[in-house]
Amino acid sequence: MIHTPLCDLLGIEHPVIQGGMAWIATAELAAAVSEAGGLGLIGSGSAPGDWVRDQIRQVRAHTNKPFGVNILLISPNADDVFRVVLEERVPVVTTGAGTPSAYMPALKEAGTKVVPVVSSVMLARRLARQGADAFVAEGMESGGHIGDVSTMPLVPQVVDAVDVPVVAAGGFADGRGLAAALALGAAGIQMGTRFICTSECIAHPAFKHKVVTAGDRATATTGYSLGHAVRALRNPMTREFARLELEGISMDDLVEFGTGKMRLGLIEGDVENGSLMCGQVAGLVTDIVPCRQVIERIVAEAEAIIGRLPKMVKER
Repeated sequence: MIHTPLCDLLGIEHPVIQGGMAWIATAELAAAVSEAGGLGLIGSGSAPGDWVRDQIRQVRAHTNKPFGVNILLISPNADDVFRVVLEERVPVVTTGAGTPSAYMPALKEAGTKVVPVVSSVMLARRLARQGADAFVAEGMESGGHIGDVSTMPLVPQVVDAVDVPVVAAGGFADGRGLAAALALGAAGIQMGTRFICTSECIAHPAFKHKVVTAGDRATATTGYSLGHAVRALRNPMTREFARLELEGISMDDLVEFGTGKMRLGLIEGDVENGSLMCGQVAGLVTDIVPCRQVIERIVAEAEAIIGRLPKMVKER
C-alpha cells in the first residue's frame, strides 16, 4: 500500500485529495471521497457561511473520517466561511485564489490543518514560515482558476523549497499520475476533474458527458485581463469571453458577462452558454464510476507501476 507523510498528517488511508470545486464539491462528494480513504473537500466557492455549515454537518452525518473545506479567498463570504470553519472545528482547510495569512493563526490555534493551494515557490516559502502544514502545488493544467507555471516544473521546486508535505495538482486522473507525482517528490495528488465524473458528484449529466468525451485540446483559458485566468472546456461561452476580452471591453462588463455562468454550466447543464470548468486531464477521464472505484483503481495502478520500475530499469 502507498502510505506517505500526507496520510499521517491528515489521518487518511490513501494520498489522494479531492479538489474543492465550487458548486459541485458538495457534502455528497466530500463524504464519499473520505469514506473511500481519501480526503474529501467541501468547495465553499462564493457560498455564504450558513450553506457551508449545513454541508459540514451533512458530511459528518455520513462519515466519521477526516474531511476539509476549501475557502476561496477572493469570495466576498470568505470571512464568514472562516468563522464557520472555526466554530465547526473542521479538521482540514485548503485555500485558493489568494494568501490565507490573516486566517492562519486562528486556524492553527484551533488545531485545524492548513493546506494552501499555491502556484509559485515564493508564496509557498512565505506561507511555510507562517506555519502551513502542507501545500497543494497546482500547475496551470488544472481547471478553474490557474497560475502560469505547469505542474512538472512547479511541484519539484515547491518540494525543494519547503519542509512539509507537498501535494501535486493539475493533470492527475490515474495511477500513472500518482506514481509520477511521487517521483517528483510529492506526498500525494489532488484531483478535481476526475472526481467530477463520479456517481456521487452533483454536476449535471450533460457536463459530465462533455468531460468524458473531451480530447487533449478540449480546454481553453480566459480571464487573463482580470488577473484570474480560468481554464474550462471550449464552447461558445469561452469563445465569446475571449472575443470580448480581446476587444478590450471594461473589466466591469467582462465580469458581468461571466457572472452566473458556472452554475449555468455545471448545475443546469447548459453546455453551450455555461462555464464548464475542468482541467486538461479531461482527455484521460473516460467513465463515470463511484469515488471508491476511482481511488482504488488509481492506487492499484500506481502500486503496479512502482513495483515494475526496478525490473524495467534493470532490463535497460
